[in-house]
Parts: sequence; C-alpha cells; structure tokens
Amino acid sequence: MGRFKNNKKGRVNVKPIAMKKNQPNVDHVTGDKIPKSFVFSRTKLPGSVKQLQMDLRKLMLPYTALSLKEKKRNTLRDFLNVSGPMGVTHFLMLKKTASALSLRVARTPQGPTLSFKIHQYSLASDIAQSQLRPRCPPDLFKNPPLIVLSGFGTQELHLKLATIMFQNIFPSIDINTVKLSTCQRLVLLNYNKDTKLIDFRHYSIRLQPVGVSRRIRNFVQNHKAPDLRNLQDVSDFITKAGYGSESEGDEEAATVTLSSDLGRVNKGSTKSAVKLQEIGPRMTMQLVKVEEGLCSGGIIFSEYENVDGKKGKNEQEESGDEEDDASEEGGEEEDSEEGEEGSEEDGEDMDEDVEE
Repeated sequence: MGRFKNNKKGRVNVKPIAMKKNQPNVDHVTGDKIPKSFVFSRTKLPGSVKQLQMDLRKLMLPYTALSLKEKKRNTLRDFLNVSGPMGVTHFLMLKKTASALSLRVARTPQGPTLSFKIHQYSLASDIAQSQLRPRCPPDLFKNPPLIVLSGFGTQELHLKLATIMFQNIFPSIDINTVKLSTCQRLVLLNYNKDTKLIDFRHYSIRLQPVGVSRRIRNFVQNHKAPDLRNLQDVSDFITKAGYGSESEGDEEAATVTLSSDLGRVNKGSTKSAVKLQEIGPRMTMQLVKVEEGLCSGGIIFSEYENVDGKKGKNEQEESGDEEDDASEEGGEEEDSEEGEEGSEEDGEDMDEDVEE
C-alpha cells in the first residue's frame, strides 16, 4: 500500500487499508465497536521473545495483524498513523532490556498505558511438548477468546484500570445470542494480592458428553470403522473393561446442560463436561506502572515508588529504560528531516506487510 506526502513538512498520511477482507468493525448483534490490536516491538528481540510475540499475535486472532513486520526506523507515530484507518484500538508492545522483559498494553490513540514486568513465560510450543495429547484444531483461532478475570475485585485504582483494559481488549459477548460453537478459547488472568503477580493463561475449550467413553466419541466424530478383530461381539466394543479410556470430568461442578446441539456428539438437553486444555503462551507478570497517555503523560500508579516520592533501585532501572525510550523519541524529532524519507519508506513496507 503506497504512502504519499502531505504539503506540510514531516506529516505522513496513510491510505485506509483493511486488516482483513470482509472483516467487520462493528458487532452486528451488540452494535459495539470490535476491538483490534497490534502486537509489536520497538527494539530487537532475542529468538525466544520473538516467538512469544508471535504467540501473542495468534492469541489475539482474528482481530489482529498476524503478519505485521516492524522496521528499526518505525516509530510509535508510524503505528498510530496506520492504526487509525484500520480501526486498531490497542497496542501490545514487548521490550527486552538487559535487566527485564516487559509488556506494555495501551489504548489508542490517547492511552492509558499499562506496563507489566514479565517474570516468567512459556511458549506455546513448550506447552504442547509437555502434553501427551496436544490439541490445536485448525478452526481454533477463527473466533476471539473469552476473557475471565479472577482476583481483580478490589477498590485500588490501578487494578480497576487493568480490569477495564483487559475486558475491552476482546469483543464483548451477549449471552442470549452467542453461539456455543464460537466459544473455543479462554484467556484467564488471575491476580494474587499477596505476591502482586498476575498469572496469564490461554486455554482451548471442549465439551465431552457425560457417560460416553472415548472410543465411542472417536467413532462418532471420525466416521472410522473400529477394529473388531479381537472381539467376540460388537457389544464388547462398548462394554469391555480396560479397552480405551472412559469418559472424564463427570464431576457435577464441571458439567453443563446444553441448550442446543454442538457437533455430532454433544446434544441439546444433555449434560456435557467442560474441559480446558492449555495451549499457551503462559506468563507470570506484575503491573509496575500506569500512565495517562500513550507511553507518556502523568503517572497514575508506580509499583516501585517510595512514600517520600523517591524511587527505589528497581524503579531507577525501569526509569532508565524509559529514558532510553524518551531519547529515542527525542532523536526522532531532531532527525525528522533526515529520517523522514527513510521512515516513509519503512512505513510503506509495514503497510504492505499488514495488508498481506
């Protein structure tokens, strides 16, 4: 997608482009604007963190730019210029420094911005390798995930802002009209008030009929004739003990009664067990700062600030990283004339990558 200069010096306009063909901007049922996101980094990332960025993009599907490619010269203003015509409402920005790995979640175009310090993380591939039967059907990412927040019910302002931010980063649902077939993924955020850490988990949702063995479910779903060579009668396929694995998750707390049919196995007005299987990525992070604007503005909350207003050692490290960001932004303004042409060219490449 081409770019063109405006008459005013230093201003670059972006032609409106679609994130995906025939992708709506407004929910036809609720009438609410559908949130969309960019997941990117403004610094060079090591291989594992780069893969974490790709995992986060898959998690945010379908309303994100999966093939977004950023250049070294791309500034935050470049992403803002592109986000407006595309209806992007949130930025997720990863950054790796010598001291820490951080994630910033920002509302465009005017903030606020929540900064998280990532203490631990696991990639989706690591989660899959640790499972006996990893599950990732091809249509798993066709619909956005559900969001569940646990432990955020406090009166503290920064936790209220975090709750609002995460609730609005995914499309809202209407429980009266939602189709069960679209509820295939779940994002869970659990806040521990003692450690002040947030456990970030990503699950796939599947339903299993209660009282039906695995071999029967596989027979109905796969339409494959079972191997009956070692059985005396067809009834042995159903009743023989020790053959296959019986149904799992029959606890009353883990079962629901379906209002309509879901697939070939789960029938309406029958009980089905709800099964969650982690698909990753997994993160343990801590909210360390809340800013009023987009990566700028007044500080609403800071985890490391002392009562007397002085900063602790950890906050000094964080502020040092922010000073680097500020110096980058300042350098962009000082070198605007020199870098205008290069930024324009890189921005054009970014547009083309997004369009793909």
